[in-house]
Amino acid sequence: MRIVIADDAVLLREGLVRLLTESGHQVVAAVGDGDALVEAVVEHRPDVSIVDVRMPPTHTDEGLRAAVEARRLVPRTPILVLSQYVEVSYADDLLATTGGAGGGIGYLLKDRVAAIDEFLDALRRVAAGGTVLDPEVVGQLFARRRRDEPLRELTPREREVLALMAEGRSNTAIARALVVSDGAVEKHVRNIFTKLTLPPDTEQHRRVLAVLTYLRS
Repeated sequence: MRIVIADDAVLLREGLVRLLTESGHQVVAAVGDGDALVEAVVEHRPDVSIVDVRMPPTHTDEGLRAAVEARRLVPRTPILVLSQYVEVSYADDLLATTGGAGGGIGYLLKDRVAAIDEFLDALRRVAAGGTVLDPEVVGQLFARRRRDEPLRELTPREREVLALMAEGRSNTAIARALVVSDGAVEKHVRNIFTKLTLPPDTEQHRRVLAVLTYLRS
């Protein structure tokens, strides 16, 4: 994959460059601020970009705002955001950029980088157009929000399936986690789409809409 990295922490940035290069990927740009990220995405059209939420000058949400701008200028460009902490509003803003346009989105805590295989797998899924959320992000979003009416229609098992969908897991991975058949998961997913009144569309788009309903409730 061709990858852009945006992180103002030099050690982490260079560590990611080395890790990805040794894993057979090409880092086409490694930058330290949001403006440079946007320029790199527009110039290189990477397969995926890895972006830190907090970057200069204020170290608040520059990275996220730059990621949103990059997706505006290069629609569907896949973005994997890394954050030191779970920041619910940032996760919401990032997910809102999916809309109907698709394009991979991920939000992981930086600690996940240490689990190299899992991190690289998440990166591949985002590059392929998937949605990957850190389990801690999902947990905190769920804990801090009340369930809205549509979710009350779901059975406990369907909520479990939707929670795992929110982590970016495929139907097969969900089946393994719940120790059920792939067919059972497919049935639960269809029921979720029906109960959330999601119109027929591409499977990936409906999954994103279902996850957004779950996270915003």
